[in-house]
Amino acid sequence: MSIFIFLAILFVLVLVHELGHFAVAKWMGMRVDEFGIGFPPKLFGIKRGETEYTLNLFPIGGFVKIYGENGIGDESQRVEPSNGNGRSFTAKSRTAQALVLVAGVTMNVLLAWLLFAVAFSVGVRTSVSEAEATDAAVLTITSVMPESPAAKAELPLGVGITGAVSGDDALTTLTPSAFSAFVAEHGAEEIVLTYTKDGTEQATTLKPQEGLIADDASRAAIGVSLAQVEIVKRSIGRSIIDAGAHTIASTKAVAVGIAMLVYDSIRFEADFSQVAGPVGIVGLVGEASAYGFTTLLTFTAFISLNLAVINILPFPALDGGRLLFVVIEAIKGSPIKAQYAATLNTLGFFLLITLMVAVTWSDIARLI
Repeated sequence: MSIFIFLAILFVLVLVHELGHFAVAKWMGMRVDEFGIGFPPKLFGIKRGETEYTLNLFPIGGFVKIYGENGIGDESQRVEPSNGNGRSFTAKSRTAQALVLVAGVTMNVLLAWLLFAVAFSVGVRTSVSEAEATDAAVLTITSVMPESPAAKAELPLGVGITGAVSGDDALTTLTPSAFSAFVAEHGAEEIVLTYTKDGTEQATTLKPQEGLIADDASRAAIGVSLAQVEIVKRSIGRSIIDAGAHTIASTKAVAVGIAMLVYDSIRFEADFSQVAGPVGIVGLVGEASAYGFTTLLTFTAFISLNLAVINILPFPALDGGRLLFVVIEAIKGSPIKAQYAATLNTLGFFLLITLMVAVTWSDIARLI
């Protein structure tokens, strides 16, 4: 199921990104030859005016074909003869070109803002302290340590613990501290843990284990992190404002994280184990969906911001790289030679594919 949710998320994020390029290109009077949903081969298409709208076989996003978009550096496309070159991408002002290039990134940021706002208004599962928790708070499993008793018992993430019994003794207070104390007290005994999943109560039996807590190796534990979780709802107005602030803060965090990764890569000290590629993101999508719909919405928003920040990087083959070419042309007052632009874009694409393979290999290695 996680792979299908991931593909649906990817489809929406890329489609929204390309829709930004499409809408602004039309607004700027550029000739858009094709707006495709999915990637070729083409299944069928409908032509409306000068643009063909196509449905393609692989449903992992979309694309826009703007006349002359690959002609950066080609002076011939800046002339306006009878063949319509005056409506090509490079025939337009550099301001118009820049607006088209940043439109995709802008749409991804706006989508993230919208998703955050919807999630906040519907209600987001939020961790609260034991002192702040109300009767509606649920003792929730937020993480499971690998190879721990909890992992061996296949305790799922995001479920609410409803009780724990060991012998004739039962847990009476459902808080993280009370649960930890109960487990430690019955470290040599089996514990029957009950929890709610998909609206039904389930139970599992496990035995605590010592050595799982780094700063207290003699204390018995089952290998879970717990939190008091409540559904916090905001008004629509408050949701929009808070979502805007959260979008800005999250974008800054993503930018700083990517900048540090690039800096560490230059020094050959990058830790790719902390970077998730497509395989890793599938697993993260599964974890996010386990926490509920609004958690999946906020996770999707975060991926959208990552896509935006990565795309605006001044790197060949990305929107930011093409934007850099436009800025350079504006400064020097003449186009970059077409062969130079093509070579840099090809090199950039090759490096991106190499990075993707490296990150994917790291994802697979972690799974193994």
